[in-house]
Amino acid sequence: MYARFTSALAVACLIGGATHAADTKVTDPQIAHIAYTAGVIDIEAAKQALKVSKDKEVIGFANDMLRDHEVVNKQALDLVKKLKVTPEDNDTSRALTKAATQEREKLAKLSGADFDKAYVANEVAYHKQVNGALETLLIPSAKNAELKDLLETGLKLFQGHQQHAEHVAGMMK
Repeated sequence: MYARFTSALAVACLIGGATHAADTKVTDPQIAHIAYTAGVIDIEAAKQALKVSKDKEVIGFANDMLRDHEVVNKQALDLVKKLKVTPEDNDTSRALTKAATQEREKLAKLSGADFDKAYVANEVAYHKQVNGALETLLIPSAKNAELKDLLETGLKLFQGHQQHAEHVAGMMK
């Protein structure tokens, strides 16, 4: 429950910050930075889970998150390099990073089943909210067709992540 609240807070920062950015014409470099930052956050969360968890399902899920987010972030870096675009740090990226750091610190105080449940609950909430932001803000705001395509591909993958996280969470109840 606590992890869900924290995740909701982190995503409120994402959506609130992204909405503010949209009001001020969020740019493709800002979108690229937000999307990349969201991926880094999940990579770091997966690494934490792999160090702490002993649960086979949680470890499998964390390995999937690590692999998939690293692949998508590499694709994003390759794209911005190809387009000669520099991702632009912004308030949304900074708010996401700050909230994620706080969440990792809270998770670091947990162990065993308590950690596993909190990690998976956070992953469900995080993917749900990031997917919503991709659908309603980041994809529609992207001007470059290749960036938009990468975001759409990421959305499909991350919707699968959300379903996988929900499945693992259901097994833990």
